[in-house]
Amino acid sequence: MKFTCLQDNLSKGLGIVSRAVSARSTLPVLGNILLATDNAQVRLSATNLELAVTCWIGAKIEDEGSVTLPAKTLVDLVNTLPGEPVSLALTARTQTVNLNCGRIKASIKGIDAQEFPTIPPADLDKSIQLNVEDLRAMITSVIFAAAADETRPILTGVLARLEGNRFVLAASDGFRVAERTAYLSSPVSEPVTAVIPARALAELARIIDPEQPVYMHLPPGRGQVIFHNGTVELVAQLIEGAFPVYQGIIPKSYRTRTVVSTDEFRKACRSSDIIAREAAHTTRLKIKPGEELTPGHVTISATAAETGDNVADLDATIEGDAVEIAFNVKYLVDVLGVIDTPNVALETAGATSPGVLKPVGRDDYIYIVMPMHLGK
Repeated sequence: MKFTCLQDNLSKGLGIVSRAVSARSTLPVLGNILLATDNAQVRLSATNLELAVTCWIGAKIEDEGSVTLPAKTLVDLVNTLPGEPVSLALTARTQTVNLNCGRIKASIKGIDAQEFPTIPPADLDKSIQLNVEDLRAMITSVIFAAAADETRPILTGVLARLEGNRFVLAASDGFRVAERTAYLSSPVSEPVTAVIPARALAELARIIDPEQPVYMHLPPGRGQVIFHNGTVELVAQLIEGAFPVYQGIIPKSYRTRTVVSTDEFRKACRSSDIIAREAAHTTRLKIKPGEELTPGHVTISATAAETGDNVADLDATIEGDAVEIAFNVKYLVDVLGVIDTPNVALETAGATSPGVLKPVGRDDYIYIVMPMHLGK
């Protein structure tokens, strides 16, 4: 194998795939990145067996071939090279790559590419095309609600549901649910349901090129999902099991609807969490409707015995009854960080019922958060 490519292209390509490298594995080759010539391009791939990322970069190919090189060494070295063409040549007998760039020369010992796991390509003819801007926004809007704890693996994933021309992503850690809906340009012929690891979707949102369409392929019988976007492909193992039927906990009605400035609510919750983090993130919301000449208001307060207290008062438009309810304020901070409408609505049915947050003016997003116990 021998090829020449631009340092910038190689650095960007390695940056895309390197986060899929296995940090801890009994298989040394999983700590490496595959470099392989592929139709006048170089294919870069990395995998930890649960997630695989492949990227193609342009190159001048002199000899076909492939090798795997230690990820950290290769990435760190390429990032320090000058912005000039980089030449890599493999000595097959020793599996050593000689690298030249400007006045810098280096050699890196690798592992035979035959030891690297096979990564299946996407079948674009059987793929579903997704709107790239919708997809990135959808992922950002739900992944924070997935569980980080592996106790219930199914909750570390995001439910993807496609039916007709509707595309839904939903995540829940058992204490909250985030659901975002978008619409496909072409309806699917059959309903599709899959639970995709939240980490894989977070990586997808990071690497997708907004100028290129995204295609989603679910190879039958393999328990995998493949996303193809321009010169990048991501393969993830699906999570087996039944995702909780969360629709049953979504309140059908409310007794109080509070509309408040998203920015002011976000800032008040962040301020409250500085105190509340010492008290299990518990924050009280006292919601009081206004009178004829005065606006309603929301008082957001937190108290911690060892730290102190914090109170913020916000003007609000309130329909319905006065209510006092407590939430884990971190859950409010998370959702308010992704709602981009000027105002947000909080719908409540009482102190012990779930709260529902929705962006005002849009009906494609809903966030349900369970209340906390109100002490004396």
